[in-house]
Amino acid sequence: MSKLRQLVDKVKPTFSEGGKLHAFRSVFDGFETFLLVPNETAKPKGAHIHDAIDSKRIMIMVVIALMPALLFGMYNVGYQHYLAIGQAAVAGFWSKFWFGFLAVLPKIIVTYIVGLGIEFTVAQWKGEEIHEGFLVTGIILPMIVPVDCPLWILAIATAFAVIFAKEIFGGTGMNIVNVALIARAFMFFAYPTTMSGDRVWIRTDSICGLGEGQVIDGFSGATPLGQVATSLDPTVHLTDAAGNAISCWDAIAGFIPGSIGETSVIAIALGALLLLFTGIASWKTMLSVFIGGGLTAFLFNIGGLDTAAAQLPWYEHFIYGGFCFGAVFMATDPVTSARTECGKWIYGFLIGVMAILIRVLNPGYAEGMMLAILLMNVCAPLIDYCVVQGNIKKRAKRAIKK
Repeated sequence: MSKLRQLVDKVKPTFSEGGKLHAFRSVFDGFETFLLVPNETAKPKGAHIHDAIDSKRIMIMVVIALMPALLFGMYNVGYQHYLAIGQAAVAGFWSKFWFGFLAVLPKIIVTYIVGLGIEFTVAQWKGEEIHEGFLVTGIILPMIVPVDCPLWILAIATAFAVIFAKEIFGGTGMNIVNVALIARAFMFFAYPTTMSGDRVWIRTDSICGLGEGQVIDGFSGATPLGQVATSLDPTVHLTDAAGNAISCWDAIAGFIPGSIGETSVIAIALGALLLLFTGIASWKTMLSVFIGGGLTAFLFNIGGLDTAAAQLPWYEHFIYGGFCFGAVFMATDPVTSARTECGKWIYGFLIGVMAILIRVLNPGYAEGMMLAILLMNVCAPLIDYCVVQGNIKKRAKRAIKK
């Protein structure tokens, strides 16, 4: 580390005031603080709480928590591909993983190049430091889209979200809605045939090593939630790309069609444990999302509504679609979620309720988590305001009594 420090200190004058590359000081500062712990502290103005971890380290911890879901998602892409062509039992682990890795990696590269490129440009233009919020957004975005989402659509959506949902509000920490979900919402409404939420494209092309005459362009298979939304039978039997029945264990483990990072409950749970152990995410928000969603789904189960979505067992709503992923990694976003302790319970509960309501009552959109979180992002400040005002009134009454 000392050699790295010496190297950075050696080139730093070139990017400092008066240096030849002074115009790129924001870019240099971003790389320096990413590689090394900054030795600067907050200016002595107002009240500050000093901690051993800064926002960059928080973001990196979230990225680490996302790794199990991302790595399994890569494997599942390959697994779904070989399952669709009838070679799942023949292909080995590394064949499946490598196939998925090659399919997912370009998406990660595109989101980071576009998103960071815009953030670097804005920082240079304003003469400010480069913020680190896109470290998480850039890895989440490829995980919440179908594997065959075109790269150009992903690039446009990333640019739209970073500019209109983040930079226009002042940058990292100032956005009022989740940036990754805004990008997904943009794709959903602008390109509905690609991001309908009920179908997933299973990538199949020449890199899989098929013999001559076996190469096909794509295989479209309905996700479990897509099958539920389009079924007229309340007792619908869910199947995978090969027509095999999908069990609850398949869904919990993640061997089902779906967006890249949202299929495995186990992988998501590992990330959740890390976030909770480090205190980065709120357990109150997470738990209340599941309470609100489970209660709403249970009421539909006993309410007599004769549709497949309403009769889907309440616990199965958790293991299909992006419910778990949204509850763990997006509902708990510290910037856009409620911040009061009581508000976290209300905020998470309403996300769970809205997600199930959208799934059951809007068959045109099988997945409801995205819209539920975005709606509650907008309502989070109001929730916190009401909680704070309620506390103020209670204290005022106690003061009057005394």
